[in-house]
Amino acid sequence: MPDNIVAESIADLPAQVAESPKSLAESRARYFNTGNAFNVQLPAVPNMVFTEEPRKALSLTSSTGLIPCDVSDVMECPFPATSPLVLAYYGRILGNESLKTDFVASGAVYYVIEGKGVTESGDEIIEWNAGDVFVTPGDTSQIHQAIDEPAVLWIVTNEPQLAFEKLQAPMAGRAPTDVVHYPAEEIDKQIDLIYKVGRGDDIAGSALIFSSSKQEESRNVLPTLTVAMNSLPAGVSQRPHRHNSVAISLVIQGDNCFSMINGERKDLSALLDLIVKHVPGPKQVENRKSDFKMLVTTLGNDPFIGRVLTGRICLLYTSPSPRD
Repeated sequence: MPDNIVAESIADLPAQVAESPKSLAESRARYFNTGNAFNVQLPAVPNMVFTEEPRKALSLTSSTGLIPCDVSDVMECPFPATSPLVLAYYGRILGNESLKTDFVASGAVYYVIEGKGVTESGDEIIEWNAGDVFVTPGDTSQIHQAIDEPAVLWIVTNEPQLAFEKLQAPMAGRAPTDVVHYPAEEIDKQIDLIYKVGRGDDIAGSALIFSSSKQEESRNVLPTLTVAMNSLPAGVSQRPHRHNSVAISLVIQGDNCFSMINGERKDLSALLDLIVKHVPGPKQVENRKSDFKMLVTTLGNDPFIGRVLTGRICLLYTSPSPRD
């Protein structure tokens, strides 16, 4: 340590370098300690509700394109991000128009908010409708086409994770997922099965977890992304639980619902009201008094990367109405 540095504790020390490096490789070495290595202060991941982004996606005057939920400026992040490792979008496609996506990501998760269409990914084509969930691999681009009427998609990728590591998308044939399709009808059947069988008091919530043949062992859709359809009967509170990861949620149906996150109330009805107001069709209106449902994307329980703590959901509540 240079003689001009006065430190009362090892926490006060700057990064140390070799006094007389014998090579360029030695000169690049930096040395920290238990006092100064773990005191990096980063901006908090904001607890927030996105309203302008879905408003634009659902506006009848909006054109075909992607609308990112980007809060990188708040997090002082050098690349677009909704959380440090996840980026969410709304995708709007006008009737009989196409939207190309070519994410630098391991893969992408989609939920069809409104409309119907087809997606071409490599040599596979899937037909999707409102309420469907599907996953595409990151080793190829996709072409999404809306049929007849406009379509709105909710899209989540792990682009920030690859950007942070300065990595490229997987090479052809090396993506950790194939094209996977979860039709709305099958999702409803699986949720009904969960309620029919029931759960013990040690299980928080009644969520349907999406996975695939490639990711069955991890119970994820991508190695570090978990996707769940969380449902809650009207008038029921979900017991306090903790997410040791980021949770990005899309409200699908329900009314007068809110979450308590670190003691702060987050009203979850705003997004639903927005969908009901701007998206024509009776299905959304009919579902206003149905069980609360939201699609949740979190960082997966990967044994290598582990989990990143960012927030806590303390209470979930819906207004009383009978379950069908």
